[in-house]
Amino acid sequence: MPFQFALPTTSALSFPDFLSSYTHPLLPFTATTCRGVLRDALKKHKRLPPQSQASNLPNVLAALHDYTPYLLALDAGLEGKTVAGQEIEVVLKKEIEVEWRAALTASIPGREPPRVKLQCLETEISFVLSTIAYTYSLMARSQLHTIYNATIPTSEQRGVAIAAAMRHLLEAHAVHAHLASRAGRSSSPPAVVDISPPVFSALASLTLAEATLITVLKDDPYPAAVAEGRNKDSKDWMFKAPEIPKVRAHLYARLCLAAAEHGNKAQAMLGSSSKVDEALVKYVDDLRRTARGKACRFLAIDAELSGRTGEGIAWLRGAKKEMGIL
Repeated sequence: MPFQFALPTTSALSFPDFLSSYTHPLLPFTATTCRGVLRDALKKHKRLPPQSQASNLPNVLAALHDYTPYLLALDAGLEGKTVAGQEIEVVLKKEIEVEWRAALTASIPGREPPRVKLQCLETEISFVLSTIAYTYSLMARSQLHTIYNATIPTSEQRGVAIAAAMRHLLEAHAVHAHLASRAGRSSSPPAVVDISPPVFSALASLTLAEATLITVLKDDPYPAAVAEGRNKDSKDWMFKAPEIPKVRAHLYARLCLAAAEHGNKAQAMLGSSSKVDEALVKYVDDLRRTARGKACRFLAIDAELSGRTGEGIAWLRGAKKEMGIL
């Protein structure tokens, strides 16, 4: 299950107070309007009860997508770049000042993450794009929740939910990877750990690990069989055994090991900073262990299908050890 990010909130910002454009005079005003809509959407989302937040994520994503083109156009204008073949000239009147709530920065337990005062347009871009990636991860989490709710989904519903979750995670990975590349070109130190290059790289590796594990979940027949076996309303066990198709155990094991390697990279990058939220650090470690445990389970399945029962038991003991059970 993808990490449950908390979407950050932000203070008000009027771009005309800091920027002006001779070629596109309305650009700072339009960007301010779209940003105001985004700010209200984030505040509204935060105030919703947890059970209602998942259905509100598309509204937040729409507000983010509406604001981002204007924000990037302002950035392009400051750097003297063209947008869609048009020259945009933006002049900085004074340094931009804005506040964002640092969602991934360690804070005192029971208290909200601190609000950090930031300067320059680059920090605004980093927080907005990061919020887009968090939203995609939360949408993937919402899709996967439908597989484990009280109603047992059909194989078609399960496939649709997993495919949507994978698509959202790959979108999140692309955004984090872009932010890591963008931050690597900056010579100034990050204002807060949320927008630091190691965290961007760690989140890119983390989302790739989650997407890889979902690839395995899509074709793994055993979770569905276990769910069916635990379904109190199902009576199929009375007249037939569950049908388990042939499993490509070695392929799934390699995919799980690849996910574990991505988790290792994320853990190493987050471990270099003591300012990252402990919940995220623990989640990355749990995901890495889960991926290695799944790899051992598939190797056990392969051994059992080949008649090597003793080796299969040894692999299962290895899986339990990876999960911290033994």
